[in-house]
Parts: sequence; structure tokens; C-alpha cells
Amino acid sequence: MSTMQSGSSRVLVTGHEARLARDVLEHLEGPKGVLAVERDGHRADAVPAEIGRLLQQVLSVMARGGTVTIGSVPDVVTTTTAAGILGVSRPTLMKMIEEGTIAAHKVGTHHRLRACDVFDALRARRARERAAFAKLLELEGDED
Repeated sequence: MSTMQSGSSRVLVTGHEARLARDVLEHLEGPKGVLAVERDGHRADAVPAEIGRLLQQVLSVMARGGTVTIGSVPDVVTTTTAAGILGVSRPTLMKMIEEGTIAAHKVGTHHRLRACDVFDALRARRARERAAFAKLLELEGDED
């Protein structure tokens, strides 16, 4: 049985629950996997796809015995928060804003960014990194 630590929202998962998470993930394999909620014996609508993906990520980490931290991000973030999400320094983020690589607006003298723009930039950077890595693997394979 999972244990919730007093005064926090940290949940400790047992080995049995990790195995159950793996079982659920196996049933969700492929494009047809859907999560649904059942209450009082009545099945509700399917969980929205975005929440389903989040829950699958949580289950995946649980199944591996890892740690999951879930937090929320406001719709508009500071440059410090955006830089942290992107994994870049604040000066690098400011350069990105100046170059127009990422959209920002000013509130007084401070720049603010929409969280969705920050996450879009993060996804785009990860896609570029994956493409570069795939190209590197392809070049390495050509040498054989």
C-alpha cells in the first residue's frame, strides 16, 4: 500500500504497486490505449488525452521505481522560471527573447513569457536534438 508522508503530497510506492503500474502500462501500449474513470460501478468518459499522457508518464516512472514530482506552472512565467524550464541561463533566455526565438512581453520593465510558448520552445529544442542525434547515428552507421 502506498504511503503518503505527513504534511506533504509525497507518495511512496511499494514494489507491488510498481508491478501494477507496469501491468497498466502494458494494457495501454499502442495508439488505442485509453484511460477511463469508474465511480460507483459506472464508467465515466475517457480521461482527456493530455491527462492520460501525464498519468502514463507517472505510471512509467512508478514502474521503474523512480521519483515523480508534479507541480503546476502559471499561464505566465518570469524569465527565471522560463530559463529553468528550458534548462538555459537567464542571459541565454534574454538573448533568445531579443532574437525573437521565443515570444515575450513586458510588464513594466520585466519580461514575462506565456508558459505554453516556453513549453513549445522546449519541445522544439528536444525535436532538434533528437533529429541531430538520429543524423549522428546515421552517419556513424555509414562508416561501417
